Amino acid sequence: MHIDYWQEIKHDSFGRAGLVLISLIVVLAILAPLLTSYQPHEYTGSAFSPPSGQHLLGTNDVGQDIWTQLLFGARTSLIVGCGAAVLALLISVLVGCTAALFGGVYDRLIMRLVDAMIVIPPVIVVILVAAYLRPNMLLMILLLAAFLWPGGARVIRAQTLSLKERMHVSAARTFGAGWPHLLVHHIIPDLGPVLAATLIADARRAIFMEAGLSFLGISDPSVISWGKMMQHALRFSYLDVWKWWLLPPGFALSLLISTLAFLGFSLEKALNPRLRKGVGHAGH
Repeated sequence: MHIDYWQEIKHDSFGRAGLVLISLIVVLAILAPLLTSYQPHEYTGSAFSPPSGQHLLGTNDVGQDIWTQLLFGARTSLIVGCGAAVLALLISVLVGCTAALFGGVYDRLIMRLVDAMIVIPPVIVVILVAAYLRPNMLLMILLLAAFLWPGGARVIRAQTLSLKERMHVSAARTFGAGWPHLLVHHIIPDLGPVLAATLIADARRAIFMEAGLSFLGISDPSVISWGKMMQHALRFSYLDVWKWWLLPPGFALSLLISTLAFLGFSLEKALNPRLRKGVGHAGH
């Protein structure tokens, strides 16, 4: 039975909430220059100004507008999260699908590599890399993708092992189709919902890891990040400024991660027949 996953998500309460919230966050990030009169690093007036009509969330210790930094911080989270997730997914598909299609020694070697990558603590490696290389957004995306792909590759390999036994794939192999043709025309189209779920999960992890690394000071100093905003605000937690400086980026980060979790949960219910029968129509 064919399932319209898009309709399943739209008819689920978690799915609808996730779609509305992610659309709102993306629009705010894209329109950031139009929603504020300032630049993130611009000196706009006196330090520690409370929220007002001129500064919706007040100013920080050097007179920078916090609302502006919050908007541009959303851009950083979305760019790093989506960039790392897309790159990780491409590697996962290439590695997972080829391991399942080729099998044998190649499959065993690849899966041992995946097992080894999964147990490596990413934070320690990123700290070591940052000690020798100047951290920037591109480097952050590459590093995060390098630690995100193994989990997706394992899931995609398992799904591909099942898909390659299907009639149309076996027929294509019988007629001499090579693995690139099988991948593009038969395997990947059938993996669509699984790839979407993997992409959402990777984006959620990447956004959380980027914020955590920025909070630890491992990021490009010229790029505004919610994690960096929280780290900076904590230094002045003894002042009332934390109410409009520390809480907004923390809330925004929690909202974005929760939004992706809503979308992932909704898609998981659409993919899993048992969840769909049990609670899948609770949002109808």
